[in-house]
Amino acid sequence: MPVRMPTQLVGEAAMAGPKFDISRFKRRSADADQYERQLRRLTSSGIDVASIEEAVRGALRALVDGAGRAFVIYGEPQSGKTEMMICLTAKLLDEGHQFIVHLLNDSVDLLGQNLGRFKSSGLAPAARNFSEILDPAIKLTGQSHVVFCKKNGSDLRKLLEKLHSIDNIIVIDDEADFASPNSNVNSGERTRINDLISKIIGKKGHYIGVTATPARLDLNNTFDNDSKLWVNFPPHLNYTGQDVFFPLDGGPDYIRTLLPDSGSDPKYPRQALFGFLVNAAYLNLYVHPNVEKNYSILVHTSGKKADHKTDWGIMHDALTALVKQFPSQAFESYTKYIWSLSSKRFPDADPDRITHWILREITRHAIIILNSERDWKDNSQAATHPSSLFTIIIGGNIVSRGVTLNNLLAMFFTRDVKHKIQQDTYIQRARMFGSRGAYLKFFELTIPQSLYLDWHRCFVFHRLALAAIKEGLGSLVWLGDQRIQAVSNSSIDRSTVDLDKGEMSFAIFKFDPKLVEMCGTGSSLERIESLSEALGPGAFPDYLRRYITRTSKGSADVAVHPPMDISNYADGPDINKEQITRRRGFIGRTQIEKVPNTIHHLFILHNAEKNARLFYKFSGSIQFIKNNANDT
Repeated sequence: MPVRMPTQLVGEAAMAGPKFDISRFKRRSADADQYERQLRRLTSSGIDVASIEEAVRGALRALVDGAGRAFVIYGEPQSGKTEMMICLTAKLLDEGHQFIVHLLNDSVDLLGQNLGRFKSSGLAPAARNFSEILDPAIKLTGQSHVVFCKKNGSDLRKLLEKLHSIDNIIVIDDEADFASPNSNVNSGERTRINDLISKIIGKKGHYIGVTATPARLDLNNTFDNDSKLWVNFPPHLNYTGQDVFFPLDGGPDYIRTLLPDSGSDPKYPRQALFGFLVNAAYLNLYVHPNVEKNYSILVHTSGKKADHKTDWGIMHDALTALVKQFPSQAFESYTKYIWSLSSKRFPDADPDRITHWILREITRHAIIILNSERDWKDNSQAATHPSSLFTIIIGGNIVSRGVTLNNLLAMFFTRDVKHKIQQDTYIQRARMFGSRGAYLKFFELTIPQSLYLDWHRCFVFHRLALAAIKEGLGSLVWLGDQRIQAVSNSSIDRSTVDLDKGEMSFAIFKFDPKLVEMCGTGSSLERIESLSEALGPGAFPDYLRRYITRTSKGSADVAVHPPMDISNYADGPDINKEQITRRRGFIGRTQIEKVPNTIHHLFILHNAEKNARLFYKFSGSIQFIKNNANDT
């Protein structure tokens, strides 16, 4: 039994101890260490945070005081932007920003997933769904808030009504090029979503768009974002993206299976399935035999539900034949193909063992169709984190954006269009990007050859366009050709954007008279190498040099023109001689025709102060689309 002290002694003991002081418990200015805590959380899990730190530093630099300041953080598809946004939010809270709104695509399940990740991160205050703050009894002033809202007209309107008295809101817009741009930009009106977001930002708020495909935000002048403030979120060390899957030099580091352009035969998706089974078997038997892992294949042939049903039928029939070993002719044919592929692909392995293992474990498969919001709600976890040994994912638009497919081992991609490919859409469809490094050489992409080449050019054009902005080299120029367009035409603000063949320019450097001789010595390809070495990657990006070299049949396709002095050009509102910029460009037909039948043209232009820029012009079928709104 507990000892009961005399009442007098209890009182004396209490008086002898520490005294209660309410001031010790009142909120004091907390140490601004949320950002550091988030970094520690990630590093303790073995996650490299260098890319996150670089992006957050860049965002803080860009987030200067001013009315309606807006910019974009751009990175690669599936490169870990959610963790970056958690860390950015933590840093903004540390800096004293009190109201941060996160916008997401109009998906209840996606909202729940992202909200859950923010809450589990330990961020304070805990992130909340906008519906949690709508009650009139909840007062928003005097404390910090992190609020999530879908890009849905009804939800945004309710949030706006609640925020009517709040200033200095920071809006972080995930997948910012989706729904947020104003597709009515040329009619003088705003789309509903764009208008509501603009009102939430208000006159004193800030807008941070986050996306892997920022062209539409630039060409649309969405919320007057300034491309000079854009921030690069570089991929982490384990990321595999465009440099791996669409290399300019050398062969691929993965299994690339190119189909004939008329490859509609059902044998092709069936063979892709068998290749997936063989690779998954080899990994489990020979690479990590003590740790069984589930893998998935994505089958993306169309955005139509009827086509998804056809895809399901092909997968189901093939798997059923292997499970039931009937019809016997199909079973023998499929099993022989699996055995032969195992023998050819992995000569160090026993094809009998791989084939036996597949047939023994083949009942542990799942076929998941994702072609609607309901499908995604019911099956997203099984698709993004496969719970079956062999997971087959069939989908279209629902898996084309904002979906990370962990342990994706194969992709069968045949979704083409009759007319022009929209660059930003196809970049988002590269679901094979991500952390594939641990099993990259076993990853298989099956795709028609012409579609692969179109997709490859999409990324080449995208990379060329971003090369300048990464180094702060000047305004963006977005490229397209007779097969590829940068963005939807309705999204382009034609009051500030030139849709004409043009030129790209890079960082200013000091003009050296020796460059005159360099531009006239040796073959054109030799001149390019000399200029690249002399000017450095800022003034002559390495990616441009590689692109020219890779796409040229020889020196006849390349012209390095003599340097030009622009000091005698007529003054006017469209030319800035100090910055060596002119709205309509410097390179015209007269200069190009001096070297006929040449594709790539390089010019060095300098002013009276001997400052210079390198200009590049493509005289083939490529179209350059430039936004002049941010030109100086």
